[in-house]
Amino acid sequence: MYPQTNHPYAFELNKDMQISAAHFIPREDAGACSRVHGHTYTINITIAGDHLDESGFLVNFSSLKKLIHGQYDHTLLNDHEEFSSNDSYNMPTTEVVAKTVHDKVAAYLSTLNNRPICVQVFVRETPTSYCIYRPKRVESND
Repeated sequence: MYPQTNHPYAFELNKDMQISAAHFIPREDAGACSRVHGHTYTINITIAGDHLDESGFLVNFSSLKKLIHGQYDHTLLNDHEEFSSNDSYNMPTTEVVAKTVHDKVAAYLSTLNNRPICVQVFVRETPTSYCIYRPKRVESND
């Protein structure tokens, strides 16, 4: 259903959600996207790990929904601090939305004892347009 990413982990969890939100790209060269308009975004978050928590979860689905859907659904994305500057990495493009969702999820996951990781965020803006954010992996010696 979604493009897959290879990873070495035993468990993979995917959470789908839809968010109705408006946005605009505050640049003249964005064309029609420079005007306020809305989308029903489809978001898929892929989380992987080798260890389950005390309840047998890699991560609780409802925690992910609260973290993302609870914050962005039925809002103007430009009103959120993370999308409010004119820097290209802070404008609410599909690419930046995908990276922002990843970063929020990754920050939450880093607080969990079983240490799952977010390996991919898929954001569909329209029936024909989507973006995938996959963070580059840095090898560690732990």
